[in-house]
Amino acid sequence: MRTVIVGAGLVGLTTAASLRLIGHEVIVLEHAPRVRAAGAGIALWPNALRELDTLGVGDGVRSISETVEARFLDAAGHPMRAAGYDPAAHQFLMVPRPDLNNLLADTVGRDRIRLGTHVTGFTEHDTHVEVHLADGAPLRADLLIGADGVYSDVRTALEPGSAAVAQAGNFAWRAVLPSGDERPDGTFVTIGHARTRGGYTRVAPGQTMWWVGQFDAGELVGSKRDRALLRAGNVAESGWHDELLEMIAATPEQSILENQIMLVPELRRWTTDRVALIGDATHGLSPHIAAGGTLGMEDAGVLRAELAKGCATATALGRYESIRRSRFEEVRQHSAAIEHADGAAESAERYAAFTHWMINTAPSA
Repeated sequence: MRTVIVGAGLVGLTTAASLRLIGHEVIVLEHAPRVRAAGAGIALWPNALRELDTLGVGDGVRSISETVEARFLDAAGHPMRAAGYDPAAHQFLMVPRPDLNNLLADTVGRDRIRLGTHVTGFTEHDTHVEVHLADGAPLRADLLIGADGVYSDVRTALEPGSAAVAQAGNFAWRAVLPSGDERPDGTFVTIGHARTRGGYTRVAPGQTMWWVGQFDAGELVGSKRDRALLRAGNVAESGWHDELLEMIAATPEQSILENQIMLVPELRRWTTDRVALIGDATHGLSPHIAAGGTLGMEDAGVLRAELAKGCATATALGRYESIRRSRFEEVRQHSAAIEHADGAAESAERYAAFTHWMINTAPSA
């Protein structure tokens, strides 16, 4: 089967490597001029690592990662941890996105990735799908997969009117720096005042990522560094968390990522007979649950499993959509509960409930 995958991010490359295991001839189309990763670090939970182990790259990912405890602290630095959960509900890997994307690109095969290629839409036929390109003749495929994120062109063609929408007032700032003398266990998520969260964590050997997010950020003034420092003050009280402020102050302006958080509206459909959406293109959520990449990798495993059964492509895609839709109905409920938690203790409790549910109900759990 000839499969075109749009998007050479984490989920697109995982999907390409996954479908190659069942004999698909894959072509990955990427709009950017190089394989790259938007962001600094990404959290991977055990359910994502199972998929990476299936692809044969799990040990490679572990070698470039740091094990992190999902700890919550209040603005005075008091730690909170939900009781009654097994250690897996609190522990994950933090992985540098660029390194992970390069590892997956090598696994797929760089010769199967076409860079600088903009997909403008598709035309579906009974026997194939034509993928339209901004520059060049259409590509003919048996299956088209849109893994092109919250701004997905494939989703726009599949479901007009489904453009991503801003989560009003929700902004995030982050960067990666060489590790210094900050506490190596980090401050994972500190719940501060004015609906602000932030902290830092080791993201790889010798690298530390800081981040700050605010749900009601108000007017943004000054430089990116000024804006991040202003919000970071909400997660530092009585001199605690000075190292977070120092990290932000030491970060070059061009190295700071500032993002308005975008959400994908709930879709009427995720698939047709020969087209499927996957990852953030389908269900982009606010990143505060720190599991978007993990859940996208789950998508890839379920899609592979359904296509491997040998039934008609339309049937396999329909089953994939049904399975993942029901799972994401619960993901959205957990996400909303965590977002609106009152303080660090309630945040810790609701987050542990989510990760425990996610890990223990995941495919092949």
